[in-house]
Amino acid sequence: MGSNEIKPAFKELKVLQHLKTAGFKKKFGFTCSFLFQLVFVLLFHHKNWFRLLESEKAESFPGKDAVYRFLNHSGYAWRRFLSLLSASTINKIQPLTGVNRVSVFVIDDSMFERNRSKAVELLSRFKDHATGCYYKGFRMLTLGWSDGHTFIPVDFSLLASIKSQVNGIMQAIDKRTSGYKRRVEALLPAPEVFPAMIDRALSAGVQASYVLMDSWFTHAPLIQAMLDRGLDVIGMVKADKKRYLVGGRRLSLQELYFEAIPVLGKSKGILRSIRTELSPGITVTMVFVRHRSKKKEWLAILCTDCTLPEEEIIRIYGIRWDIEVFFKCAKSLLRLQKEFQGRSYDLLISHTTIVFSRYILLAWQHRQSTDNRTLGGLFHLLCDEVSQLDWAIALRQLIELIEDVAKKTSKKITTLIQTQLQQWIAGLPSYIKAYLPISGCES
Repeated sequence: MGSNEIKPAFKELKVLQHLKTAGFKKKFGFTCSFLFQLVFVLLFHHKNWFRLLESEKAESFPGKDAVYRFLNHSGYAWRRFLSLLSASTINKIQPLTGVNRVSVFVIDDSMFERNRSKAVELLSRFKDHATGCYYKGFRMLTLGWSDGHTFIPVDFSLLASIKSQVNGIMQAIDKRTSGYKRRVEALLPAPEVFPAMIDRALSAGVQASYVLMDSWFTHAPLIQAMLDRGLDVIGMVKADKKRYLVGGRRLSLQELYFEAIPVLGKSKGILRSIRTELSPGITVTMVFVRHRSKKKEWLAILCTDCTLPEEEIIRIYGIRWDIEVFFKCAKSLLRLQKEFQGRSYDLLISHTTIVFSRYILLAWQHRQSTDNRTLGGLFHLLCDEVSQLDWAIALRQLIELIEDVAKKTSKKITTLIQTQLQQWIAGLPSYIKAYLPISGCES
């Protein structure tokens, strides 16, 4: 990402327009648009809000309370804003995608850690199934859209736990606000929240052919809910108590493997395939593939679209990895969980939405690029751009000051100053000229 790309990207994606459409407004003080942009670019200054207010630039920023009041406001419809931004960005991406390319929804959850916190609203304890350890925080259930090239986060919910809750809902919250509705949603089980996310995405105009999910979500009720919405499901299946119908017999996944027909002459580790039926009568294709790290074991992938060949099922399911890349980027580069340490649930929602917005902007710039720069590379170039803005602004102010002085003197001296200034600008490197005002270059 080169210089001066934040403002054009904001304008191209209509970020501030979506903010206004979602109803973000204040009666006095700094505008919501200004405060949103301030928090958005804060990351690229390599400082948190507290350190930035202690720096020499503090005088040019609003006070700490102004930003925290904005982020803690329970009346702002952050979900509506994210839905507008993601849907419009996807609509810009789709014309760049080939007709034969498949677009998918991806659903997954990730840890949202707040291990050092004690008084955070709705803070809960969860078990990390990857490590077996417990952590304090939330489950960040996320819905994304991908065409296999670009991933766009569409919706999310920070889920708490009723059984292992550390803190409850703040008593003073207005129950008519968007913030209260999201708090109520946080206490619902993930299988109830997920279909509502899909409904909102479809209502916003986001289209996809498949829903990709891992083994934690691939269960008959959720699969049926997706089929009812006209979406096929491709998901990993774990060997639990589920039974599959084959010729009137109810088989476990292990038994189903031995009933499946070996797939010969196929690459990419595909072992066996069989058409079977889930207990409610959902016909699926079950594909067994070799486990990459454990060669003697296999993994099972389910697909409700029985017309797809095995290789295509595996290829489409591979797109699910995009959401894992997104989680890593959001936490490692975009400072999710770390940038603001507020106690209110509203702040967690607002800041997470801004982090998702940063990723959308980076993903759009990456899609437009003609080179092979990664999102991480674009992020660091954007940081460099922000650090260049200080001297660029100072240089512009210096030239404007010289021009003002020249106008107040005699014509002879004015002509001399303008001639010298023009010669000096002409000798500057082109990347510096790009920061100068047009009037200065043409004087």
